[in-house]
Amino acid sequence: MRVLAIAAVAALLAGPAGAADIVAPSRVDSVTVYPDGASVTRRLTIDLPAGGSTVIVKGLPPSIDAASLRIAGEGTVAFTIGSVEVRSVPGDPRPAVDPILEDKLKGLRERRDVTAARMEATERRRAMIRRYAEATPEKLSDDAKPMDASQWPGAWNAVGEALVKVNEEVRVLAAELRGLDEEINALERARPTARQPGAPKFDVAIALEAPAAASAALSLTYRVGGAQWRPLYDARLDTAAKDKKAAIELVRRAEIVQRTGEPWTDITLAVSTVRVARGTAAPDLPTSNVAFRAPVYRRDSASGVPMDQAPRPAPAPTTAEEKRAAPPPPPPREPAQEQQAHLDAGVFQASFTVPGRVTIPADGSPKAFRISAMTAEPELTLKTVPVLDPTAYLEASFVNKEDAPLLPGQVAIHRDGIFVGRGMLKLVAPGDKVTLAFGADDRVKVTRVPVNFRNEEPGFLGSNRTSLREFKTTVKNLHPFAVKITVVDRIPVSNDSTITVETLQQTTAPTEKVVDDKRGVMSWTWDYAAGEQKEIKLAYRLKWPADRDIVEGGGPR
Repeated sequence: MRVLAIAAVAALLAGPAGAADIVAPSRVDSVTVYPDGASVTRRLTIDLPAGGSTVIVKGLPPSIDAASLRIAGEGTVAFTIGSVEVRSVPGDPRPAVDPILEDKLKGLRERRDVTAARMEATERRRAMIRRYAEATPEKLSDDAKPMDASQWPGAWNAVGEALVKVNEEVRVLAAELRGLDEEINALERARPTARQPGAPKFDVAIALEAPAAASAALSLTYRVGGAQWRPLYDARLDTAAKDKKAAIELVRRAEIVQRTGEPWTDITLAVSTVRVARGTAAPDLPTSNVAFRAPVYRRDSASGVPMDQAPRPAPAPTTAEEKRAAPPPPPPREPAQEQQAHLDAGVFQASFTVPGRVTIPADGSPKAFRISAMTAEPELTLKTVPVLDPTAYLEASFVNKEDAPLLPGQVAIHRDGIFVGRGMLKLVAPGDKVTLAFGADDRVKVTRVPVNFRNEEPGFLGSNRTSLREFKTTVKNLHPFAVKITVVDRIPVSNDSTITVETLQQTTAPTEKVVDDKRGVMSWTWDYAAGEQKEIKLAYRLKWPADRDIVEGGGPR
């Protein structure tokens, strides 16, 4: 019967005098990767003698956090874990070498040298053929006499055929050289990270006390730097037909990179949303002072990718003759299922465990795993900001129904089976709304034009100048079905009490007076029937002291 050992309290104390030293090999068994580090668990089995002994675990990476080290164990008899000592030892001064990898590199370089020699010979042959081709036909005969005109076509054909053949040889050899270069570069990147002579590593000495000889298993868990994961997303929107509802699938992946200096081979892997390096307490808030400063103007930008239409399948045969003549349908094929991690959501964190055992390269090469997926019925809206770009862009909004937050990351955007571009996802907590953009929609026509622009100088006794601005935005839905469209526009704002901005009564009342807490930014969201056109008017008046000039920032007017 196996008995759990007493839990250890890590302390930088030496083991008992006279205890036998046991150097025990260990291996990385499981890893939990955080966005800014990793928690590693090593396991080892040992035969303990009766009495006191010290187990030495060698070669832990230099980025280990000694304060995070924890020891646990079990054995055939109850034993006691005493002191735990972390020792800094000089690293191996010899360069890190993988003999199998070096043999592959040597063979590839020899093949490249042979191919490069063949390439040089072929290029020289091509140069000679071109030199003959540049000569006049009468100089191409063997006896150096003028060639009869009837022989010219044969000479041309011979030169042309030779050039075609040698050019194809050059193309094949160039492709072979590129392939060899790529293989060589990949293997050079996979070389173990070069060690600095004497670079320190850590050994761990664990003092144990057993009443009798026993077989024991120990585990060491510690935090290490040099590893991270970042989220990647695939968003696939199916706008569907007009008689069906739209659907969206959001697939979350974890891209893992590690340069810890230790092998992660055949391990149990999990990724966690906890940011270990962020800190444990809220920051102290100092007093804030206010002072004058020069204004900073920002210019927004908008971009998008035109929407393509997915090809429609050809109609099936309908007549009896066509059905009899048609070949039998192929047997049904089942789509491949992508492996997905298991979510373990707690109150303050979430982790995803990848099924099976995996290997993460130690050279920093990224490796990605699918960790979750959600489907939702989104709300579709077309959004346009005509003051910057007279284009409507499709947006899909839905609620994050997962128990884990969606961390910031890049999103690959697909609409109706077509890849339309890449976007960025902000941090979205469970239960919050997700909004993603899915490219431009050319079936919504948007125009914004100025209809009134008038400056008024002060009168004889006046002290203020005024300026009237009025714009008209026209939006037309060219879809054969109804859509919801949001138009975003703005008026200038002033932080100076001597400059006033007055919204005029001809302005169309906005449905949202302040967008995203931005002063002066407003929006109009309406449903547009098929073929329907609507107008939005925006008018305002500026007033400021006559002896001053104003400058409007933040983009075009």
